[in-house]
Amino acid sequence: MNRVLIVGGTGYIGKYMAKASVSQGYPTYVLVRPTTAVAPDSFKAKLLQQFKDIGIHILQGSLDDHNSLVDAIKQVDIVISAVAIPQHLDQFNIIRAIKEVGIENIQRFVPSEFGNEVDTVQALPPFQRVCDNKRKIRRAIEEAGIPFTFFSANTYAMYFIDYFFHPRQKPETEEVLIYGDGLSKAFMNSENDIAALTIMMANDPRTINKLVIYRPPSNIICQSELVSLWEKKTGRSLKRVFLPEAEMVRLSETLPRPDHNIPVSILHNIFVKGEQTMFELGEEDLEACEQYPEYKHTTIDELLDIAVVDPPETKLASFI
Repeated sequence: MNRVLIVGGTGYIGKYMAKASVSQGYPTYVLVRPTTAVAPDSFKAKLLQQFKDIGIHILQGSLDDHNSLVDAIKQVDIVISAVAIPQHLDQFNIIRAIKEVGIENIQRFVPSEFGNEVDTVQALPPFQRVCDNKRKIRRAIEEAGIPFTFFSANTYAMYFIDYFFHPRQKPETEEVLIYGDGLSKAFMNSENDIAALTIMMANDPRTINKLVIYRPPSNIICQSELVSLWEKKTGRSLKRVFLPEAEMVRLSETLPRPDHNIPVSILHNIFVKGEQTMFELGEEDLEACEQYPEYKHTTIDELLDIAVVDPPETKLASFI
C-alpha cells in the first residue's frame, strides 16, 4: 500500500485530498508549518485534530525548509501538492527534494493544478501568469524525469456555487452577478470527486506520465442555466446583474494585483471565454470518466441539492 504525502493539506482543496486518501485506505501524511496549530481555536487547528482523529499523520515542515521536505518525502511513495497560487513556484523546492531523496524512490508526483488545462489556456494577463507558472513546474518535472500525473479538473463546483449564491448568507441575497452573457459553458465538478480521482490516478500505473482531464457530461453548464436551476430548487427569483466582458477586461488591468486582478481574470476565462470546453484532448491524454467508468460522479444537480440543505463553509477559501 503506497504511502501518500499531501503538501498543502490544510488548504482549500488539500483538505479534500487528505480525507480522500485516508478514506481509500492509504497511509496518509500531511506536511504543515510548525506555526499552523498555534491558535487552538483556529480553523486549521481544528482541521488538524480532525485529521489526527481519522488516522492522518501530521509532519512538521515547510516548502522553504529543504531538510524538512526531504525528511517528509523519505517517508512516502507518492507526493501530491495542493498549494495555493502564491506558492506555485515554491514547488521547485519539492522537485529538488525529490531529486535528493532519489527519483527512483518516488512512484508519483502530482503538482498543484486541478483547474484549467494550462498547456492550452489563453487568458487575460493576470491569470495567464498563473498558468505560465504551472507550466514551468510541469516542464521542470518532465526534465527531472520524475514520474508524474497532471490533473486538469476544471472548476470547483461547491466553491463557485457559494461564490455566486452565498447560500449561508442572512438575509438571503436578492441578486446574482452574471459574467458576460452567462451562456459560456464550463465543467463544474465536485471537490470530493476531484480529490477522490486524484488519489486513484496517483496510485494507477495507467496514468503515469499522463495528463488526465475531468469532463463529466452531467456537469457541463453555463452560468445562466446554473442560476435557473438554483431558483427552481430554492423557490426564489434572483435579479440578474450583468458584468460585461469589456468591463472585466478593464478590471483585470486596473485592479490591484494579485488579490483582485487574478480572480476577475479567472472568472473571465471560465465563464466568459468558456475555455474549458474549447479544446480537444491530445492523443496521449486521458479523460477521467473514461478511465474510471465505475466511479459515480456527483452531478451538478446533486451538488445544488446539497448546497440548498447544507452548504459547506467555502467562504474560508479564496481564489488565491
